Amino acid sequence: MTLATELATRIVAMRYEDVPAEAVRWAKISFVDTIACAFAGTHEKGPGIVEKVLTAGKGGGTSLIWGSDRRASALDAAAINGIAAHALDYDDCNNSLAGHPSAAVLPATLALGEALGASGRDVILAYVTGFETQAHVAHAVHLHHYEKGWHPTSTIGIFGATAASARLLGLDAEHTATALAIAVSLASGVKANFGTMTKPLHAGECSRNGLYAALLAQEGFTACPEAFEHKHGYFEVFNGAGNYDASKVLEGWADPLDILKPGVGLKQYPCCGSTHSAIDAMISLRERYGLTPEKVSRIESITHDRALAHTDRPDPRSTLDAKFSVQYCVARALMHGDVTFDHFEGDAYRDPEVSKLLARIETRAHAHQPQGMFEHFQGEVIVTTIDGKRHSVRVDQPLRGPTNSVPPDRLEPKFRDCSAKALTPNAIGRVYELLQSVETLNDVRRLTDVMAESVKTRTLARAAA
Repeated sequence: MTLATELATRIVAMRYEDVPAEAVRWAKISFVDTIACAFAGTHEKGPGIVEKVLTAGKGGGTSLIWGSDRRASALDAAAINGIAAHALDYDDCNNSLAGHPSAAVLPATLALGEALGASGRDVILAYVTGFETQAHVAHAVHLHHYEKGWHPTSTIGIFGATAASARLLGLDAEHTATALAIAVSLASGVKANFGTMTKPLHAGECSRNGLYAALLAQEGFTACPEAFEHKHGYFEVFNGAGNYDASKVLEGWADPLDILKPGVGLKQYPCCGSTHSAIDAMISLRERYGLTPEKVSRIESITHDRALAHTDRPDPRSTLDAKFSVQYCVARALMHGDVTFDHFEGDAYRDPEVSKLLARIETRAHAHQPQGMFEHFQGEVIVTTIDGKRHSVRVDQPLRGPTNSVPPDRLEPKFRDCSAKALTPNAIGRVYELLQSVETLNDVRRLTDVMAESVKTRTLARAAA
């Protein structure tokens, strides 16, 4: 039996009744967080360009473009919503994936759910199944996959989107295996494009392509059954001989579900997750010692070299570039005691006061070498004040999810803050409540209809203007 078939057998066996209540709760938390991030990101240039290109000359469709009242085909909506969800780099993370699980899976799942008139329970099951699938493929290929330069959100997340779509479509094991094999050839995304519009495009494309693979398989499209383990297949091409362990794809399936352990990491700052421990450390130092930029002569930011490879950006040249600059993020943390949307708007990255601080910040890799992919978030900041005193704080893991619990009072404020960019004030609470109880919906179109009715700017109003 091929690996795709073995994996497909597990995907089709998933049942809502077998999903623990805590996993359902975290799925809903991810829905809230991901859609909130898309509401905030939908008016960025990247999602707008993608929507313009994909929907030109088309007359709408079944699936909502989040943050608007416009609709598109399920495929196009998956792509547009995926890039919007990841546009601000504020969406959730997962250590198994070493990327962003929900931006890869949820846009395809909800877009297809609308097209099918699926229930909330169906959508939750599909999402949890997709989450589990991408995590297990990730277990087989990390660490090498990430360090080689692939962007796992896309190159692995596509299998989550494929599994979720296949589960919603009710494909049998044979067709699900084919969908996964098709997805092998649609997987793409390199880390060279971090700090540009193409990074969030990865999320949109993998969500779209996962759905595309499942729809093709449903219609009888063919693919190599051994697309994963073939000598010219996924493992050998993406990782190379000796740099993967295919047995880990099936090992420990749903025991426990990956959405529970290691779980979902919710971002507290709208920037690259690899900067968050340093931000937390800087904020702690600021509060503990009453630090201000005028009191600081030198800052040392010490993170894992795996994170430093894409966050050592001492002179950010754009707002997107600034999101991946640990120097910029640490400077803002010292200046404001927080890192917020405003710090990545317009020309904020050119702020002269920030520039003065950047010149005083040094970065280096810490000596601690974690054994696994999932332990590289440690960060330390050492501050030397103008009177010669040295203060340091180390953060082993930023505040994120089930294994490092996020206080429940943080989710709704984040949702309201993000949603204010797209929804009318009176509607934000209504959408939030529907997302909190999505498993009770007989048809998820009830949710997206309310989302469409709640937008600040109507399509017709814009057309008339």
